Amino acid sequence: MSDIANAKNHEWRDAVTAALDWWRDAGVDHAFVDDPQDWLAETRQPAATSTPPPMKPLRELAAERTDSHAVPRVAAREGWPSSLEEFAPWWMAEPALAPTGLPRLLPVGSKGADLLVLVPMPSADDGNALLSGKSGRLLDAMLAAFGLDRSRTYLASALPAHVPMPDWSMYREAGIGDVLLHHLTLAAPKRMLILGASGISALLGHDPPNLAQSLRAINQEGSPLPALSAWDLEAMLQRPALKAGLWSRWLDWTGTETI
Repeated sequence: MSDIANAKNHEWRDAVTAALDWWRDAGVDHAFVDDPQDWLAETRQPAATSTPPPMKPLRELAAERTDSHAVPRVAAREGWPSSLEEFAPWWMAEPALAPTGLPRLLPVGSKGADLLVLVPMPSADDGNALLSGKSGRLLDAMLAAFGLDRSRTYLASALPAHVPMPDWSMYREAGIGDVLLHHLTLAAPKRMLILGASGISALLGHDPPNLAQSLRAINQEGSPLPALSAWDLEAMLQRPALKAGLWSRWLDWTGTETI
């Protein structure tokens, strides 16, 4: 029996030795455990703990975001110009009318014009004068068809500078819609053609803006100003069919009356 036991022990030792040799040949010559070990625990300094500040309520965060993107309000009405001559330098200097650094363009024309043409803002390709680019050339052709020219027309914009993707509701809250109405009162035209009515309608507080296409008059500071609204000039350049629609509406609006 002892010989059998010795034989079994010898076989067991040989098996264990063979297994260890196999793992050693495979590159595993240390004991491993499944639990992760912190090898640097003895040398690592404990990190300083600090309590993070509490998160602000979402309402406060939203208010801060709105304030950071808000347009400054226009100066008090008491400081607004009282004549068209005084309006031009104020239009170029009032900081709330357009972001700093954008080139501004003056309105063009005289008080009491037969027609005031209102656009949301100068075109991107306007040079040193309002509506002097490609859109302005289309306007000249339209005025000729209407029996008018620039000498009998006052050209105005709701904003003094070209602003990519303007937030009209924000500009309305800043008071620029009131400035527009004041501008129209100072210019005192006989009629008004609004080109790009959606933005201007939102600026004046019409809700929804789509109603701008049926806008018939502007309630300025004086008597209501007869108005015809249409697509903006850029849209008519891209879709010539819109010009035919404007021409039809113009004939209905003016009838046989000579302007």
